[in-house]
Amino acid sequence: MAKQSIVKEFFLFVRQEKKWWMIPLIAVLLIVGLLIVFASSSPLAPFLYPLF
Repeated sequence: MAKQSIVKEFFLFVRQEKKWWMIPLIAVLLIVGLLIVFASSSPLAPFLYPLF
């Protein structure tokens, strides 16, 4: 429930303040974070390390 409210609040802020440039920035940060988590806990880690 708390995650949904944070995401909803973020999108309401973006829409109200017209800060559309924040959406791609947050998306890229989330993708990089997921790649780091996946790379540290996966047997495919040696193949993902060259990306960083």
